[in-house]
Amino acid sequence: MNQSSYRFLKFAQDGGLLTVSLNRPEAMNAINAGLHTELSTVFAQIASDRSVHAVVLTGEGRGFCGGGDLAWFRDITPAQVDTLFIEARKIIVDLLEVPQPIVAAVNGHAAGLGATLALFCDMVFVADTARISDPHVRVGVAAGDGGAVIWPLLVGPARAKQYLMTGDALSAAEAERIGLVNAVLPQAEVLAAATAMAKRLAEGPRRAVEATKASVNKLVRDAVNLVLDTSLALEKANFFDADHREAIAAFAERREPKFTGN
Repeated sequence: MNQSSYRFLKFAQDGGLLTVSLNRPEAMNAINAGLHTELSTVFAQIASDRSVHAVVLTGEGRGFCGGGDLAWFRDITPAQVDTLFIEARKIIVDLLEVPQPIVAAVNGHAAGLGATLALFCDMVFVADTARISDPHVRVGVAAGDGGAVIWPLLVGPARAKQYLMTGDALSAAEAERIGLVNAVLPQAEVLAAATAMAKRLAEGPRRAVEATKASVNKLVRDAVNLVLDTSLALEKANFFDADHREAIAAFAERREPKFTGN
């Protein structure tokens, strides 16, 4: 893969282990248009790179990913919304299609699409200081970009609806307690622990590891096929609702939004 073509993703490869870092630390790695486009291409390239045996996904700086950069949405055009949702589907489908094991090192807060990226990984190691949330509803849109797929698989429909319909954040400890993530560690140890696990997988019986991942991921593929297109279509429709426009205006004006249900 041509790593030099990426601006908002950072790469480091050690033998068969590839570390991919979201690289907008000045914005808590919030996803802008450029990073979103790069995420829509990177996973397919990783999948086809047979020099990569396992992947660690993490964030630069003190956060994993703050979700979508709301500043991006203030002046977004209908044509750009179309592109956004084409990319959004490709991100999830391509991530799921990566045959190599992926371990998330959630070194700080993970929100929205950031949380979804982490939760779609094969294992999730989280800093004890991190919080995880999917606050799509708080900006007046459905949790459409994968959250409605992966949260119910991990914690069941009732808990998933609790967190997706409120946008409330979970502490790392609570996320581990309900089975959303694999392990919680001190912040300084998260990347090392995730790297050690990914290295173990990279150096193991590669074909057997990938075959096991493919087998288990049949469950996730079925859920993606059932839910993703509907949830993305509903989220896209919400982009033109009054409540979403109010949420974006409130963000720009540094005030609480006043929702009307429209």
